[in-house]
Amino acid sequence: MREGWILGIESTAHTFSFGLVDPDGKPRPSSSDTLRPTEGGIHPREAADHHVDLSTQLFSKLLSDNNITTREIGAVAFSQGPGMGACLRTGAAAARTISEHLGVPLIGVNHCVAHIEIGREQCGCDDPILLYVSGGNTQVIARLDGRYRVLGETLDIGIGNMLDKFARKHGIPFPGGPVIEQKSLEWISKNPNPSLVGLELPYAVHGMDLAFSGLMSAANKLVSEGVPFEAVCWSIQEHAFAACIEVAERALAHTGKSEILLGGGVACNQRLREMSSIMCSERDASSHCPPKMYCIDNGTMIARLGWLEIRSGRTTSLTHSGIDQEMRTDQTPISWP
Repeated sequence: MREGWILGIESTAHTFSFGLVDPDGKPRPSSSDTLRPTEGGIHPREAADHHVDLSTQLFSKLLSDNNITTREIGAVAFSQGPGMGACLRTGAAAARTISEHLGVPLIGVNHCVAHIEIGREQCGCDDPILLYVSGGNTQVIARLDGRYRVLGETLDIGIGNMLDKFARKHGIPFPGGPVIEQKSLEWISKNPNPSLVGLELPYAVHGMDLAFSGLMSAANKLVSEGVPFEAVCWSIQEHAFAACIEVAERALAHTGKSEILLGGGVACNQRLREMSSIMCSERDASSHCPPKMYCIDNGTMIARLGWLEIRSGRTTSLTHSGIDQEMRTDQTPISWP
């Protein structure tokens, strides 16, 4: 492999993104575009078409913004899974094409692990518990014996998916999570000492796992009964986030670790960050969260994991570069410190 920059391509869902790390593994901001449906959720084929239409533009912009040429690219990494099949295939095809054209190695990486590694790099974490909260995933993860082990996860839908579905039910287009956060803040500004009395929702914790669909149904029922929408937005955040933090705290106690790392798009939410910080301060632990541009899906995190994988001696042949929609976090061997 020639020394050079590592290109990363992220295409698991509605975001298509090209990112880079330099030869020393230092991240650069991604060139990204996100499909935002005017109604309904994400349609995989529409998202894939969006990615195809923008691939050349985003790649060219990334090179221009970083003042590099294709000759300086030493390898190409891409999200191999998990994610939406049509979207993953688009990114994989782009990665294969660039890799073959430039004559540089290809490396398929685990999207979930990429969230962990960009967070570790940005926050300086050593051995954290990862609370991974995104549209398609909700997991509590810890490293053990050369793998990232899933200690707990959602039994039904990801927390981001739940928030988006709740918002869509009430006329808010995708993505609904940021609007729910804003409505929650509006409720707090009108009610400086809010109470959950009358706003109770089901307990989402099931041992070390989580379940959000019942909570969402109960929140919809409150709105239908005339409870102010802003109040229910506040309540659904408080209940869902408290459940996630409770399971993360159990993971800290179980493993004896002392760091929490937040990752995934829902980690952009300031209330979730605040809850994690409060819990960690009470346990003499530390809470970490990367900049928001590295919480959401981005090509730079794929490039960073590709850099780690290649330095550990792993690349992906064309015959093994097929996507895996159901790829698990613990399928990836972790051979770096």
